[in-house]
Amino acid sequence: MSMEGATDIPPLSVEEADTFLKRFLGLMGRGKLPQGQGLLLSPCSSVHMCFMRFSIDVLYLDGVGRILKIVPNLRPWIGLSLCPGARAALELAAGEVGRLGLREGMRLKRVEG
Repeated sequence: MSMEGATDIPPLSVEEADTFLKRFLGLMGRGKLPQGQGLLLSPCSSVHMCFMRFSIDVLYLDGVGRILKIVPNLRPWIGLSLCPGARAALELAAGEVGRLGLREGMRLKRVEG
């Protein structure tokens, strides 16, 4: 995925969680999420951090990939967030939102290859 209108932001390697089981498991049990990688949960309008071992940044997206809400540094075990109306959530390593300069209103787009 890359950001529309933001040529200085590098593409992200995104794993898709588009089944109930993949969304349920999400990042649980993983030790970390590497820089430049993410997990796209779809459909999804809320995220919990039960059984997580590390903090994440969460981007909530609408149906065309526009960032509706950014939740930075969602903490393991106690974190919970939601965004009514969101169609998907993109989970990134904590700090990626700042590193990549992401802002609400930016649009993510799929880049095949």
